[in-house]
Amino acid sequence: MKTKSLNAGVNSYLIAAVILLGSLFAFTFNAGAQAPVKNIVLVHGAFADGSGFKAVYNILTKKGYNVTVVQNPLTSLKDDVDAANRILDKQDGPTVLVGHSYGGTVITEAGNNSKVVALVYIAAFMPDKGENTIKWVQSAPPAPENGILPPDDKGFVYYDKAKFHGGFAGDLGKAEADFMFASQGPTSVQCFVTPVAEAAWKTKPSYAIVATEDKSIVPDVERTMYKRAGAKITEVKGSHVIFISQPEAVAKVIIDAANGVK
Repeated sequence: MKTKSLNAGVNSYLIAAVILLGSLFAFTFNAGAQAPVKNIVLVHGAFADGSGFKAVYNILTKKGYNVTVVQNPLTSLKDDVDAANRILDKQDGPTVLVGHSYGGTVITEAGNNSKVVALVYIAAFMPDKGENTIKWVQSAPPAPENGILPPDDKGFVYYDKAKFHGGFAGDLGKAEADFMFASQGPTSVQCFVTPVAEAAWKTKPSYAIVATEDKSIVPDVERTMYKRAGAKITEVKGSHVIFISQPEAVAKVIIDAANGVK
């Protein structure tokens, strides 16, 4: 009887130990899986450069994030995706990839990089496999303020100077908008007409910001793309350059993506 009681006691301790170890393992695994991401890569769109992300960069870095800004050559979709991948490959761990405007098309392709764990679209295009940016530009009548010009004789697209402030950066001061116009990057039409090969948002969580006062991308077009992709959508009152005029709101969505908040 004593032997049986002893064996029963030993078995009970073993079972309890196994349960405890299993619980600790599950806790450790889940904690690792839910650990906040610390790497953020920002991708600008057409008619702009990476300097527009300065305010968002400042907010994120003060909170301890490692932030890198890609400078797109804007010579083709492939060149821009390659530029993003060069930065992504240098990240030391999981990364949130963020794109504004045409930069959304770039991150849709570059987001297939194994370092990317989430995508954030800021007033951005979000095409599917086989779609290009121009499809969505032409999917609704443009706002009267929109100033995207036809390609010039060298195949590059610019934004109309007379419409840049109202159509691109309506909630910024005129002096800042004038500087943005003067420093805009010429954008090859190839960036807009080349289709996406694989859409990363189909396999990775996505977050998206609708700029409700956007005059360069019709807000309902943004909503349509985002809803189709099943993105977590946030609406913010602001112009196409919402990341400049409302950096706190934009940074919050990026932080939510880094924390896996749905």
